[in-house]
Amino acid sequence: MIRRLRLWSGLILWVFVITHLLNHAFLLISIDVANDAREVFRFVWGNPIGQTLLVTGLLVHIGLALWLLYSRQTLRMHPWEWIQLVLGFAIPFQLIPHIMGTVISEQIYGVVSDYYYILWIMWIQSPEDGIIQMALMAVAWAHGCLGMHFWLHIKPFYQKWAPFLLSFAVAFPVIAALGVNQGGRELMAIGMQQTDLQAIITGLNLPDSKAMAGIIETTQWLISGFAGLIVLALAARVIRRLVQKIRGVVRLIYPASRIVEALPGMTVLDASRAAGFPHASVCGGRGRCSTCRVRIVSGGDSLPTPDDNEKRVLERVGAPPNVRLACQIRPSNTMELTPLLPANAAPRLAYQQPSYIHGDEQQIAILFADIRSFTQFSEAKLPYDVVFVLNRYFSAMGQAVTQAGGYLDKFIGDGVMALFGINKGPAQACIEALNGARNMSLRLRELNESLKNDLEEPLRIGIGIHFGPAIIGEMGYGKATALTAIGDSVNTASRLEAMTKELGVQLVVSETVEAQVGNILADYPTHDVKVRGRQGTLVLRAVDKAADLPVSRA
Repeated sequence: MIRRLRLWSGLILWVFVITHLLNHAFLLISIDVANDAREVFRFVWGNPIGQTLLVTGLLVHIGLALWLLYSRQTLRMHPWEWIQLVLGFAIPFQLIPHIMGTVISEQIYGVVSDYYYILWIMWIQSPEDGIIQMALMAVAWAHGCLGMHFWLHIKPFYQKWAPFLLSFAVAFPVIAALGVNQGGRELMAIGMQQTDLQAIITGLNLPDSKAMAGIIETTQWLISGFAGLIVLALAARVIRRLVQKIRGVVRLIYPASRIVEALPGMTVLDASRAAGFPHASVCGGRGRCSTCRVRIVSGGDSLPTPDDNEKRVLERVGAPPNVRLACQIRPSNTMELTPLLPANAAPRLAYQQPSYIHGDEQQIAILFADIRSFTQFSEAKLPYDVVFVLNRYFSAMGQAVTQAGGYLDKFIGDGVMALFGINKGPAQACIEALNGARNMSLRLRELNESLKNDLEEPLRIGIGIHFGPAIIGEMGYGKATALTAIGDSVNTASRLEAMTKELGVQLVVSETVEAQVGNILADYPTHDVKVRGRQGTLVLRAVDKAADLPVSRA
């Protein structure tokens, strides 16, 4: 509920800031146009519903900020989180004088707080206040942008739209600032005609010196009160920590037998941060991204079951029962755990992912392909030519695999490894693999035709396909993490690809593939061979040209 209140109150304030800056932008046309636009702004936020939403959102957001400052078990955070926190607490110190000088002055003293009044204060009466108000605009905008970024950057669409959103985030406040500058210049031009400016000032119904002193005194009291609330929250943290230390500590055992002592009530993520242990958390510990997830090895029986929010996030990434979000669990006894993602995990790891990403054994078809005599080719060519040909080849083979419905696992030197049939069934896997081999042969023929002036002889490939059980999942480290497969079936497919040299054919298919595709391969010769690394023999089908295979459907 706290997270939802924080989000919705923040969104209300964000919309208010956008409309406020948009109003400033109308000053680029003229002060009178901006005042006309301000009437629309006041209608939206000055009616009972808009006013209630705005005041409630402001009080809730500030109250939750103070509560979160107190409730955080550690102040060790990512630098960007620190920046957002500091900017957020800086806003009220600038906002209170602005509210007292406009809204309160208008309601109590009858001041006409239109743009003539605001620009008169900023440019003539108190330029230092003008600087403060421009700073308030920048701080509020930056704080809101960071909040929106932390909320949206775990959404799949965000990476695509991020450049446009960044452009908007930079350009919009600049346009508003230019509007304020233009409005000030217009007012100064009016000031050259003393009579006109004096008439405008008289019409503003400015407060007298006694009323102004009361406004300033009230402003100082409000600023001091808010500063006192911050001090109170920090003091309460110290008292809470002393009480927690009296109650003892909880031992958390990380990989490599590293032990972290956590105070009661700390989340696992807080404990990691407090101990300086690198721990992924794309969303900053708000229970949204799932990147802080850990596998509970032992000691998790005393943990409460996940609440609806945590359960929803874990289901989104297909996490097994012994995986929990480190930012949501608060151990009360010794616990052994393993963080599942590297500390520098990217936002994409927070997106919805299929369950096999975390490791699964499935029956799939594995295809290996390799260019024949490529070593001799590369030795006779310049490096630029080798890279050029390889990139053309990889592009052609990659398109052939994806067109058939397969997953391009990796390029190994001049070789290709592809997986077919993940979560699709045996027959579909083998049909797609054969179609992939056929596509590769056809694409190679087209590639050789387009490169005939660059090659002494056409490129030739060997392809091996095997069907069997394999362990699939995301493996690797950092940016080198990718979905792949391991196991005996993978090794067998690689051995079959090598046998194309011995048999003098383009494609070798194991009997396990043939068993799933009916009589498609019945007309091709069989070979009973010994495969290195396997006991016994394996029956193979040798296909001279994979391009001659019929297009098949499961």
